Amino acid sequence: MSETPVLTETRDGYRVITFNRPDRLNAFNEAMHAALRSAIDEAEADQNCRALMITGAGRGFCTGQDLGDRLAKPGETVVLGGTLEAHYNPLVRKLRALPFPVIAAVNGVAAGAGCNIALACDIVIAANSASFIQSSRASVWFPIPAAPGISRALSATPARAGWRCWPSRCRPPRPSNGA
Repeated sequence: MSETPVLTETRDGYRVITFNRPDRLNAFNEAMHAALRSAIDEAEADQNCRALMITGAGRGFCTGQDLGDRLAKPGETVVLGGTLEAHYNPLVRKLRALPFPVIAAVNGVAAGAGCNIALACDIVIAANSASFIQSSRASVWFPIPAAPGISRALSATPARAGWRCWPSRCRPPRPSNGA
């Protein structure tokens, strides 16, 4: 397991934040939440930072919450909703409120909360290996609240480009044979 769950790199005019738990496909644990919060705060305080790029080390962007981190210890009750309120909701609000654009460079899988983090960014750049997965008990589309980045993203959704979208993946349209 990596000792540094989030790597930061300062480049000319922007910063790169890399999720660094490739052995767990960059799934979040408590240390990663704290390190990401600190890295975002540092980028926001940097007067020379005009953009932020978030990516993942290894073969995945982020598979969401490390459920092994949420297992109850003897005599303990884990409240899974507490993680949403303590970590994910503030993270998405912070990404949306930053004074500069946030870019998600998605390599490999972006699942659950990892998918939501990518979609909260202003721009999503997806490698050919990228896949966006939301897990739910039913095939349901959830409404996305209106926000400037989301509005721009919705204007270029796969469905508008003729893609067939399913809850587990989107596929490009089949090429026409001229018929």
